[in-house]
Amino acid sequence: MPDENAARLATGTLIYNSEYNCLELDGYELQSGENIEIRVFGSWVPGQVAVDAGGWYLFTLDHVGIRLHTGLPARFANAGVVSASILQPSLTPPPHILIVDDDPGLLSALPRALTLRMPGIRVDVSESPFEALKMIHRQRYDAIVSDIKMPGMDGLVLLSRIREVQPDTPTLLITGHGEHDLAIQALRGGAYDYIQKPIDRDSFVAALLRAIQTCQLRRRVEEQQAALELHARSLERMVIQRTNELIEANTTKDKVISLVTHEMKTPIDRLKNITTLLRQKLEGTEVDAIVSQGFLEIEQSVARTEGLVQDLLNTSRLETGMFILHRERRDLVELCQMLLDEHAKRYGQRLVCDFVHAPVEAEVDAEQVRQVFDTLLSRTPEQQEVSEVITVTLQQAKHEAIITVRDLNAHIGLGLGLYVSRKIMERHGGHLEVQRFPENRSTFFLMLPLLPESMIEEEDMESTSQQFPSTHAVWTITDRKDDQLRPDSE
Repeated sequence: MPDENAARLATGTLIYNSEYNCLELDGYELQSGENIEIRVFGSWVPGQVAVDAGGWYLFTLDHVGIRLHTGLPARFANAGVVSASILQPSLTPPPHILIVDDDPGLLSALPRALTLRMPGIRVDVSESPFEALKMIHRQRYDAIVSDIKMPGMDGLVLLSRIREVQPDTPTLLITGHGEHDLAIQALRGGAYDYIQKPIDRDSFVAALLRAIQTCQLRRRVEEQQAALELHARSLERMVIQRTNELIEANTTKDKVISLVTHEMKTPIDRLKNITTLLRQKLEGTEVDAIVSQGFLEIEQSVARTEGLVQDLLNTSRLETGMFILHRERRDLVELCQMLLDEHAKRYGQRLVCDFVHAPVEAEVDAEQVRQVFDTLLSRTPEQQEVSEVITVTLQQAKHEAIITVRDLNAHIGLGLGLYVSRKIMERHGGHLEVQRFPENRSTFFLMLPLLPESMIEEEDMESTSQQFPSTHAVWTITDRKDDQLRPDSE
């Protein structure tokens, strides 16, 4: 049993166990309310372990909270000593004071009284204020007691010299009975308190105890501030290190995405070429409808995978700043017609253009616009089993073109494809908006800036009595099976 107690009182190191979210002292799990001591700038500070939302901390006997962290020297405290100390003011480490007086009797009586009432206290004495100044330059005291009337240098002058050397050390001045003016001068000069003769031992000890507590608490706060500054610098270095690690990780991620997408493109292109070759070989021959449907599904799956690879590649380029648009002057009516026709053929749908007005020209990257259309109009095999009607409208509103895609059975989420589509539109100087409706219905708005010659100013609008936005083309995409079920109107 004595060996166990000796082991618990030995100096150890605090370690935070992230796996079990607990604080350990040399392998022993600390509990809230347990008595320990930590070493802060050479001094052992006792208290109780506590935890709050910010983490573990030591609640000291002076009601001060000190954060506990990995690597902090610590040891278990004797529970009896800590409990008894709670009933008395905390003086850790043992205080060190200086008494200056030209009265040898007082220099002998006061240290004995302090030793009896404050065990462990260290008391230095000096009969000369000049010798006392030398001692103050050599030693840092927790409190200084000085007579106010001494030969060669009075206590007020000594007080001013003490404040120059040790401004944070409280000084108590001993005055004669009834010397209230001197007491006031002492307080105005920076004295912590004054003691009147004849000295009452209990009052003297109480005043000195308050002064020592004030000094030690102030120094402890300074030490904590220094520790906090040190910890803040450590955190700053850690943040810089983690930031560099994140930058490196993002760079690695971009490299991996680029590598994977390039590696995937080769087999996809190969599968695409084989499918095209097989279709050419089977043209003009009688094939089963199941085979034709199988080829169609293979082509659609290849197209979806190809779109995913392109999304990944574009994401990598967007994140690394390597995304480049190859713009050219295009008629948006003609471009939309081409892209919608390709989509309808891919999914075996019927495309009808109900209205065509004047052309609308803009500088766009046709391949990137194709990527946006493929994302918004793509259909999963499950969606292909459900009949749908898609309406695409091209309108002009002052300085921009608006392409509206109304999908009456849309299932497109806010995934990678839509993220890339937004970025593509933003790189064109436009934007993409989504409007959601009940029953999985969505409408997508693609806004693109027009060429100057395609813009219609407000004066022209007023002269032609034309209302904006003006419609330039309307397309409708339907499933062919719906056309077969629809009675012939002719």
